[in-house]
Amino acid sequence: MRSLTIAACAASLLAAPALAQETPTEREAARDVLKKMGELETSLDVPGLVAKLTGPNPARDAVTGRAKELMEKELLALGDDITRNPEIGFVEKRSVAKLTDYLNAHGFEVTIGTPGLETAFVAKYKGNNGPPNLGVIVEYDALRGTERAFHGDQHSTQGPIGIAAAVAMAEYLAKSKAPGSVVVFGTPGEEMMPPNAKTEMHKAGVFNGMDILVRSHASSATTRPAPGFGTCCLNIDGVKYTFSGAPAHQMTSWNGRNALTAVIHLFNNIDAVRSNIRPEARIQGVITEGGAAPNVVPDRTVADFYIRYPDEVYLKQIREFTDNAARAAALATGTKVKIDHYGTARDGISVATLAEVGFAYMKKFGAIKVTPEPGKPQGYEETGSVSRHIPGLGFSAASSNFPNHTYEMEADALTEVGHSGFVIDALGMTALLFDFATRPDYRALVKREFEGIQALQNEYIAALEKPYQVPKVPEPR
Repeated sequence: MRSLTIAACAASLLAAPALAQETPTEREAARDVLKKMGELETSLDVPGLVAKLTGPNPARDAVTGRAKELMEKELLALGDDITRNPEIGFVEKRSVAKLTDYLNAHGFEVTIGTPGLETAFVAKYKGNNGPPNLGVIVEYDALRGTERAFHGDQHSTQGPIGIAAAVAMAEYLAKSKAPGSVVVFGTPGEEMMPPNAKTEMHKAGVFNGMDILVRSHASSATTRPAPGFGTCCLNIDGVKYTFSGAPAHQMTSWNGRNALTAVIHLFNNIDAVRSNIRPEARIQGVITEGGAAPNVVPDRTVADFYIRYPDEVYLKQIREFTDNAARAAALATGTKVKIDHYGTARDGISVATLAEVGFAYMKKFGAIKVTPEPGKPQGYEETGSVSRHIPGLGFSAASSNFPNHTYEMEADALTEVGHSGFVIDALGMTALLFDFATRPDYRALVKREFEGIQALQNEYIAALEKPYQVPKVPEPR
């Protein structure tokens, strides 16, 4: 690796998992776990693996060359088309049609729709030949902007990137008659929940049998995660509170029960208990329904919350505080409340045997704005539900000069900086899948690391149960 000596790289891998443990309580609970994780990573010799896999290999270069050809001749244009025609989550029908038409034309059998998800799809190559099973996740939903839907996260070209790698690998496996299968998973609504598409697909068994899953995501820098368990944006519970009251004329409001007053009480109740909640918590809510007319007592209101904390164990206590705040608001106002725990995001697993190889390939293929040190451990997809059960990697070569979720990042998707980053992601993804498909020893090493970190994550969660004791409150005397 050019930017680090082998010794320095190994040291950075050992130190990096601590980045995911963001509170003193977590760091104390994780002390023994991180020591064991360091021993596991040392035993893998990841720097040696990177050097071995990324060296000269004409067969691999031919397959990445095919992916590059597909991108430059057809798939960048397809990405541009989807960028110019954005569709928000769960209604991405035009985008799905464009992507699946291309897959059909290149030998894939496509099924559109999975349980509960009309714009999800599964595309299996017709020439599949048993394991190893290579899965490619693609996304295509746009952000909800105040002005318009827009591809400020560049999901518009995630599909073409993944398809280039999938087609190139499928053609290679079929031509060489080598064992292996390629499946493309279209996952809608990454920017929205409910439902949480990947979690629902995982529960339905859509990803069953996959030995690896890969995806890409836009970034303003070329990065990779450290090995371990974590998430980009804290563990999340999505909760919706719906209050039901009774309507009346506002001049005789005592004849009704005000659901708007109840939802305001909910926010006030949460603010009142913040001093009893650990400061790293984030409780973020909006009122999505607040009544229809000022002269009618509102009989229905809805508040939507993301409740966040660095770990899933203490998050349970925070959610109990907010649920009780809603119940108290209803009791105080004579209304009723329905509590809908509609979605979760949890720590996922990242493995160095995939992340460091993928990172080396992105640099090999010319990635810019390279971040030398690994970032915090985090799963390769946002829910954690998939990435804590199936090993994988999210590729993120720099593809914009602007931050995510901006109109400027959308504009960059149509320019050289975007196109270059997209091609690099496709080439890196193809190269990694080639190595994984053709080297049983590499697959075994990935499996060993992944299962080792899985076991350590369970040990870590169990250790966190001890310090988060709920105080005993006696009955009043």
